[in-house]
Amino acid sequence: MLLSVVILAPLVIVTAFFSLEVLVGLRPLRSPARAEARDVSAVIVIPAHDEEAVIEATARAALAEASGETGLLVVADNCTDRTADLARSAGARVLVRDDPLHRGKGFALAAAREQLRSDPPDVVIVLDADCRLDSQSLRALVACARRTGRPCQAINLLAPDLKAGPLVQISSVAFMVKNLIRQRALQRIADRAHLTGTAMALPWPVFETANLGGANIVEDLALGLELADRAAPAMLVEGATVWSPAASASGTLTQRRRWEGGFVSTMLKTAPAALARSVRRGDRRGLCAALDLCIPPLALLFVLNAAALLLAGLGVLAGGAAWPIFMQIAVGIVAAIAVVLAWVREGRRFASAATLLRLPFYVLWKLPMYVGLARRGAPKDWLRSGR
Repeated sequence: MLLSVVILAPLVIVTAFFSLEVLVGLRPLRSPARAEARDVSAVIVIPAHDEEAVIEATARAALAEASGETGLLVVADNCTDRTADLARSAGARVLVRDDPLHRGKGFALAAAREQLRSDPPDVVIVLDADCRLDSQSLRALVACARRTGRPCQAINLLAPDLKAGPLVQISSVAFMVKNLIRQRALQRIADRAHLTGTAMALPWPVFETANLGGANIVEDLALGLELADRAAPAMLVEGATVWSPAASASGTLTQRRRWEGGFVSTMLKTAPAALARSVRRGDRRGLCAALDLCIPPLALLFVLNAAALLLAGLGVLAGGAAWPIFMQIAVGIVAAIAVVLAWVREGRRFASAATLLRLPFYVLWKLPMYVGLARRGAPKDWLRSGR
């Protein structure tokens, strides 16, 4: 029995907290009174590596949505294509960076910081090269960052495409659960949110002193955790949404390998200490944030629960007690219901009901990726999904 409890207890706790987050996050956050970002200078920074396919359209769209007080800086980072030329033709200010030994979004942002230091804006908005941010969302981000002095994160979603393959649709639902539902819950119960790397607005005093991640392949997550430790946790802005196109199945897998591998690596390094620190201090919000960090990606959570259930079942066959298994099954059922409710509330635009029934195939699709991550670890390079 002890072995079953040791195997199942951590997963039961994490899965139960995941269920709680999903249920709490079904209801939208209360938006603050709408405030205009008047007399606030801002710069949109777009780190771009070989993005000639999308950078011109993104730059033109960003400038069209920006107010007169908002500029645009594209960092063409170690590019071998026409990214810099196309960004200039769209009207953007361009910084060309050529340092193959130091590649990565964090390095690109650090270069932008040095470029802006002589005449710093009030707020810096980081935007990925394939994303779209409308004027209302942009104003909401800038106003929130200026008002609170905290990093502010837009809701980061993939553009719905019900004609895409089922694996891409399910991946878009999982993305929505992580970046909308669970972000809402974390903001509500812990007064913080994760930075997701795009459409995040940082007040200049925060951006100026932040550790921007360098070569960390999940530099956005690392930055958010570092800022939270400095008493400047990010907050979710319900009134701002950023959209990026869903990639192909192969491109989606490439991006998930980067993100999920980096996330798990960061989780293993930071979550145990965060849990211990919050328990020692009696910090309820910190404990919730640490538990959130312990939740693996949705498919991996399913795989881990299935594997633990199998091992515990073998323990029962060897004479152990069965009640820990029944507890895990009960928690798993609640988690499944919570995911279905999230789909009903927010996810039907991303995937049809028939597609959602293929979730087991989505898990099987990602199994080789998890095996590769277990054998080789997280990717070390700045990867992006296929366009």
